[in-house]
Amino acid sequence: MKRTLLDLTQSILSDLDGDEVNSITDTFESEQVASILKESFLSMSSNRNWPLHKQALQIASLGDVTKPTHLKLSEEVKELLSLNYNKVRENETRLRYEPVKYKDNDTFLRKTNSENSDATNIQIVIDPSGVQLLIRNDTQPTIYTSFDDETIVFDSFDSAVETSIQESKTQAIAFILPTWINTDTALIDLPDDAFSALLNEALSRASFRLRQTADQKAEQETGRQQRWLSRKSWKVNGGIRYPDYGRRGRKLKRDPTFRQDR
Repeated sequence: MKRTLLDLTQSILSDLDGDEVNSITDTFESEQVASILKESFLSMSSNRNWPLHKQALQIASLGDVTKPTHLKLSEEVKELLSLNYNKVRENETRLRYEPVKYKDNDTFLRKTNSENSDATNIQIVIDPSGVQLLIRNDTQPTIYTSFDDETIVFDSFDSAVETSIQESKTQAIAFILPTWINTDTALIDLPDDAFSALLNEALSRASFRLRQTADQKAEQETGRQQRWLSRKSWKVNGGIRYPDYGRRGRKLKRDPTFRQDR
């Protein structure tokens, strides 16, 4: 089960022979421990994609008709996994959510640069970088790229349907950076089996900073837990399939220890 910030703070203070507290704000030391827990939590959240931090979301359009195929990722997005767009046709009411595939910058530019800039269905769009892009305005998007890792650019839009790509018609899956809430009752947003690693990581840091001593047992346990979590960070699904090079027709073997995030 998830544990509160106060619960974890009290556990670390107990291991450090610190004062008993009823709130993370009771003593200067309890505030320091809460701060160390935040550092440890953010570190664990940034170096691993936890399945519980994966969400469905929409991506905001720039709302600028001079940049009709540009969208902006919010700061909370850590990694974009997939992106669909409602490619509804003119005079059509049914939903047509279909994938828009990511392409690297070179591939994207090779495709758009192959268009005829004098054609009536090609719109010259100035990217925020100042680069000119040849964007089709008579068909729904098929690919996208990002030049700055924050702004998404589609290769086309259908001007018969809309003047620019619409946020309401996007459908994305992404890993989101969790929010830290610095209150006693805040539940730490990590999988249940990650709390031991978080507690030992924070205890190791607190021992060094507050007592100027290294907690060898906490450090060893932290290393062991982190190695385990690096192999097992999912709950519902898992296991990369490896081919069985024996008899023909046999099913692929599944390694239950590792999985791909997408």
